[in-house]
Amino acid sequence: MISFINKNIQFRKTLVVLLFASIALNVSCKKALEVESSRLATEDGHWMSLQDTRSALMGTYSLMRSAMAENNAHWIWGELRNGDFNSINRSDLKVVINGDLKASFPLLQKITSWRGFYAVINSASLLIERAPEVLKADVRYTEPNYKVDVAQARALRAFAYFYMVRIWGDVPLITSSHDGSFQMKAKTEQSKVLAYAESELMAAAKDLPYIYGEENNEILPGSYYGYGVDRWRGALFTKISAYAILAHIAAWQSHYIDVAVYTDFIMTNYSKAGIGYSSTLQLTAADGIFNGQSNSQIISFSFNDVYGESTANGHIEELVLAAPLISRQIPDLYISKDTIASVFTELADQRFGLDTISGLPRTNYFVNYSGETPIFSKIKVLRGGSTDGKFAIYSSNLLFTRLEELVLLRAEALAVLNQRFDAITLLNIIKRSRGLGTITDEPGLDLVKEIFSERRRELMGEGWRWYDQIRYNKIQNNNPKFMNLINQKGIYWPIAKEVLNSNNKLEQNNYWK
Repeated sequence: MISFINKNIQFRKTLVVLLFASIALNVSCKKALEVESSRLATEDGHWMSLQDTRSALMGTYSLMRSAMAENNAHWIWGELRNGDFNSINRSDLKVVINGDLKASFPLLQKITSWRGFYAVINSASLLIERAPEVLKADVRYTEPNYKVDVAQARALRAFAYFYMVRIWGDVPLITSSHDGSFQMKAKTEQSKVLAYAESELMAAAKDLPYIYGEENNEILPGSYYGYGVDRWRGALFTKISAYAILAHIAAWQSHYIDVAVYTDFIMTNYSKAGIGYSSTLQLTAADGIFNGQSNSQIISFSFNDVYGESTANGHIEELVLAAPLISRQIPDLYISKDTIASVFTELADQRFGLDTISGLPRTNYFVNYSGETPIFSKIKVLRGGSTDGKFAIYSSNLLFTRLEELVLLRAEALAVLNQRFDAITLLNIIKRSRGLGTITDEPGLDLVKEIFSERRRELMGEGWRWYDQIRYNKIQNNNPKFMNLINQKGIYWPIAKEVLNSNNKLEQNNYWK
C-alpha cells in the first residue's frame, strides 16, 4: 500500500511537471509553423531513460487536450455554426452561430490558429524519432513498451491532422520534428493529409493493445510504466481508438465502404477492450461517463479530479451551466424551448421528454425547462462531485467518441450502402436504450434522416453537430444553400492572421479572402 501511495504521489508530481512543460511548449511552438525556430535547447542527453519517453508521451496527450479544450474550442468548432445553441449576451459566440467567422473578436483570432495542433505533431514526431535511443540506453525500456509508445505517438499525430482537416481543410503536412531548422511550408491538399493519417493509424493499430496494464496482454503484458489496468483505462489510445479515427476519416471523405469495414472491426472487438454501452443515467449523471475513467471512453482527454486536473476552463459546462446548478444567472449558451420540442419528439425519451404520470419534463438533458431559459445540463461534472456549484470548477473529460456514437456512424454507412436492415437494427439499439419506440423499414422511410436525427439527440453538446450536418448534406444533396457552402469550401474556418503574417507560403482559405 505504501509503495502504491508513493507511486501515485510521484505520478502527480510528474503530471504537474508535464503541465508546466505543456504550457511552455504551447508558447514556444507559437512560431513553429511560420518561421525557422530557435526555441529549443539541444535535445542531447534528454533521451536516456524510460522516464524520458513517459514524459514525452504524456506531454503529447496533454498538448492534444490543450489544443482541443483551450478557449472551449472543441465545442465552438463543433456545435455552434448552424447549430442548436443560441447565445443571449456573448457577441463573439453569436457571430460563430451566424457563420461570420472573420469578425474581429479576440476569441476568433485564438481559435482560428492551428499552432496548438502543430505542437502535438512536433511532440509526437520527436518521440518517434528519439525513442530508439532510449531503447538502446535503458535496459528497462523493453521492445514491446517502445512499440506501444511509438504507436500512440503515430495515432496522436494522425488524430491531430484529421481534427485540423475538419476545421481548415488543406493544412501543411509535416512528418518530422523541427528543432531549430524548420522551414516555412505551404498547405497540402487535404486528401493527401488524410491518406497519410490513415496509413499512420493502420500501422499504429497493429501495435496498440486493447487494454493497458493487463498481466496476460498479448501485445504489452504486465504493468505499463509501473501502473495497472485501473490507472490507464480510458486514458490512452487503444486499438479500438485507432479504428474509430479511421472510421471517421473515411466518413469525412464519403468512403462508406471503408467506414463499414472499420466499424465492423470495432463491433466485433469492442468487448476485448472492456467497452460497453452507457445507460441514460451513466450518460447524464455527474459521476457518469464524462467523469473519471472508463474503458467506454474510447477517445477521451481527461480532467480527472483525482489527479488534480479540475479546471475552470476547457469544459462545456463553462458555456452552458447556470442556476440552479452553479452561481450564475444566465448561461453563455442555451437551447430554446422550440428547438428542444422539435428535436425530442417522443414523450418517452429518457434524455428529454414528459413523465407520463406527473406530466413534468425529465431533467437528464435540461433543467429549468419551465423557466425563461432552459439550462443544458447533460454534462455537469462539478469537480468530481466535490463542489456544490458555488465555485465553477469542472472535471468533465473531453470525450471525443464512445460506443453509441460509433454504432450510429456504422448505421449511417450501412444506410448509404443500402444495407437497410442492418442499419435499422443498429439504430434501434440506441433508440431502445433511450426509451424510444423502434422503427421498421416502411415505405417512404428516410433512413438517413432518422439516423442523423438520432445522432442530434444522442450526441448533443459533444461537438458533433456541425460535422454531422456536413456529412448529412453531402449524402442527401438536396439543400442547395448548404451544398454551395460545401462546394465553395465555406464549411472550413479562416486561418488566423498571425499565422498568415508569419508565413508567406500560406494563403487564406479562398472562401474567407
